[in-house]
Amino acid sequence: MKRFVIPFAALALLTSSLIANAEPSRADAEKDPVLKAMLAELDRSREQLQLKGFEKPFFIQYRIEDIEDYQTKGDFGASVGEDNHHQRIARITVRVGDYKTDSSTARGDGAVQLAALDNDPLALRASLWQATDQAYKDALSAYARKLAQLKQVQTPPQADDFSHESPVISLEDTVSLKVDGPQWARRVAAASGLYRTDASLKASEKDVQYATAMFHARAANIYLVNTEGTIVRKGQTSFEESFAVGTQAADGMHLDRSYASNGEVLKDIDSPEAFTAHAVKLIASLSDLRKAPLVEEEYHGPILLSADASADVMHELVAPNIIATRPDLGTEARTKGAFASSYHARVLPEIFSVIDDPGLRTFKGKNLVGAYTVDDEGVIAQPVKLVTDGRLENYLIGREPVRDFPKSNGHGRAALAGPAYPAIGVLQVSAKDGIDDGELNKKLLALAKDRDLKSVYFVETLGPELTPRLLYRVSVDGTRELVRGATLDDLDQRTLRSGIVAAGKEPFVANYIGAVPETVLAPALLFDDVTVRRANEKNDKLPFYPPPS
Repeated sequence: MKRFVIPFAALALLTSSLIANAEPSRADAEKDPVLKAMLAELDRSREQLQLKGFEKPFFIQYRIEDIEDYQTKGDFGASVGEDNHHQRIARITVRVGDYKTDSSTARGDGAVQLAALDNDPLALRASLWQATDQAYKDALSAYARKLAQLKQVQTPPQADDFSHESPVISLEDTVSLKVDGPQWARRVAAASGLYRTDASLKASEKDVQYATAMFHARAANIYLVNTEGTIVRKGQTSFEESFAVGTQAADGMHLDRSYASNGEVLKDIDSPEAFTAHAVKLIASLSDLRKAPLVEEEYHGPILLSADASADVMHELVAPNIIATRPDLGTEARTKGAFASSYHARVLPEIFSVIDDPGLRTFKGKNLVGAYTVDDEGVIAQPVKLVTDGRLENYLIGREPVRDFPKSNGHGRAALAGPAYPAIGVLQVSAKDGIDDGELNKKLLALAKDRDLKSVYFVETLGPELTPRLLYRVSVDGTRELVRGATLDDLDQRTLRSGIVAAGKEPFVANYIGAVPETVLAPALLFDDVTVRRANEKNDKLPFYPPPS
């Protein structure tokens, strides 16, 4: 019989590799003072938390968010201050009952408490203890109310209240905030004063009514433990530099432009030269907008949305409706929202597919802020095929199941100190046989000629509530004219389902740093028939005298 002998050096290397790749354990987690304190108090609560004669909790979860924030702002070329803030917030969830019927409610559950910053174990545990006591009392009251409500409805719940999930131990490195505050304060102050310092903008100086720039940086470390055995530590940074400028037209209409550069690391932010170029372009556009004619009172026909604008449309009209939210008691509904009854039905044209993949961290060299590994309920993030050939085949699910979806797919996400709820991570919208921008423009003009229209519309950027910021009237000969004062009246889910006739090839990457970081990748969209209507909003009086020069 042959004997295989591994050299000592090779054996040491193999052993080191096995140790490095070993799954983390609770012992590894307890090397972190925050997790150690959380686990110790969780053990105590699991053993001792029960009011005599009442239900004992079947699930307890502790989540501590360690947040470092830095923000600075500039107005009219000067700094208006900086703000550094560091805090820890503990959110405690206590559920009584069982997985089928528990104390959870539609408005979220649990208690919130500020936690110590200095890792003192007794102080950390004391804040967890106080919040756990309050969360347990609230859970008992909520459970009693739910049981009473269930007796008053004929239709039983369509799914369990809480899903069974395998425990996860995931220990990512923590992050910290490292920014040069004075340098950023000077940078945003200079950006906010470009309208009066850039030689190319002297003609626009008198038109500017406000000019502001901001820089916001955040480092967030999340610690999560629960009685099922899950232990999670994760960290993420985000950075955003923004610029906004506004004026009024001669008729009093407010005209606003804005731009933001953001990302997960500082290198994602525009260079000073690139950001300045964007800001200068925005300021210069105010003069064009002031002189631009009003949009016609009402138009019905084709419009082309840039990929930038299309990403906003998908974020506003699709993203909120592909999540599974528990329906009201006593109903047979699967979920809530515009796609509540659209399971296996068509929600987009057949050329479209939609996937949410939180594991996609970069796209063509750009970091995606919506990416994550483990969600805020301690479930491994999963890629989810939501729409295939235009049909809705799945929803994004957290740990509160709905009919046909008994398990989480790792999309339970939480805003600061808030309860977890389903949300997108990295939403990818793609179209078969997408075409380039030149071909989309040709199709737009062909539709105009087929319908004997003198002009059609192109939307370059959208603002809040999907209101056009840059809108062009396009003549049949291809010439474009900037117009103002428009609203898109019937751009909705029905139009998305049946009104798209072509799509672009290259997606735009839109990072949204909101309550939770989200990313949308979407191509340009050509719509067959959308209403463009004059907004007819109140126009305020112009200033009685010019700004200081």
